[in-house]
Amino acid sequence: MKLGILGSGKIVKEVLPVLKEIENIEVVGIAARNEEKLQNLCEEFAIEKYYLSIEALLADEQIDTVYVALPNNLHFDAMDKAIDSGKDIICEKPFTTNSYETEKIIEKAKEHEVMIVEAISHRFIPNAIEAKKIVDDLGDIKIVSLNYSQYSSRYDKFKEGIIEPVFSLESAGGALIDLNLYNVAFAVDTFGLPKDVKYFANIEKNIDTSGIVILDYIDFKISCIGSKDSASPMINTIQGTKGTIEIPDALNSFEEFNLEVVGDDGQYSFQFNQEGKSRLYYEFVCIEEILRTRDTKKEKELLEKTRNYMEVITKARFDANIYYPSDKIL
Repeated sequence: MKLGILGSGKIVKEVLPVLKEIENIEVVGIAARNEEKLQNLCEEFAIEKYYLSIEALLADEQIDTVYVALPNNLHFDAMDKAIDSGKDIICEKPFTTNSYETEKIIEKAKEHEVMIVEAISHRFIPNAIEAKKIVDDLGDIKIVSLNYSQYSSRYDKFKEGIIEPVFSLESAGGALIDLNLYNVAFAVDTFGLPKDVKYFANIEKNIDTSGIVILDYIDFKISCIGSKDSASPMINTIQGTKGTIEIPDALNSFEEFNLEVVGDDGQYSFQFNQEGKSRLYYEFVCIEEILRTRDTKKEKELLEKTRNYMEVITKARFDANIYYPSDKIL
């Protein structure tokens, strides 16, 4: 894979060291608007080329795949242009800003025979995969509580009127799409689409700084808490009539999980992740193999999950009367 990176933000600095560990991935170039930041990244990670526009990177014939790590509202346009350039795509979460954009870009990629996969880490982390395997052993599921609450370093600026993309409607920001998406995605992966979706959001300056999504599965309920204006221990539980799974960590890291069985005083701890490996390592190993082997069956399976996430996230956002500029087409 000859990879071009679109973006130079926090996630890019996290992923670049990981890419060096993975066979068959070579970072050829990177594109962003801040030239000084690009120069520093190229020097630190030995990247040969940088570009000051998306179009310039996409014109590089040496690059066969792009990793989209731009602000949320730019994902759709970047992927649209990448498809026109014949590049395969790895897109950082959230895939797009709403379900309509998701469907449109997936269909266009299919028409142009371009492969496309969303990078959302929990789908590939061994602990997450193994935890889902024992959900059926919990008996009848009754309550699931998922919490990703992390005080944002940008929240203080936000209160002062300095609006950065993560708190901007125009940039498709907010706690739901930034943090709570992980909770919703894990819930949907594990239990399928819910019968009903409600979002009770704390809204400041027209954006959700925190909130609770309630997913109704008729026989059981799921609470998904996401907060950027306050912090909490990240304890996640899946409660059934025969036992409970506890995940004492954010679901996008999933560093361990525990099992408590009804009638048994003990707690069983599980660890399947490789010691010292980044949470991002597993997703890029899997995605590289999918693209290299042209595994369209696995690609289709993952895209169906992405469709589900965006369907639920869009319903939740609309339930709270939060609308992005891109929603005007809906």
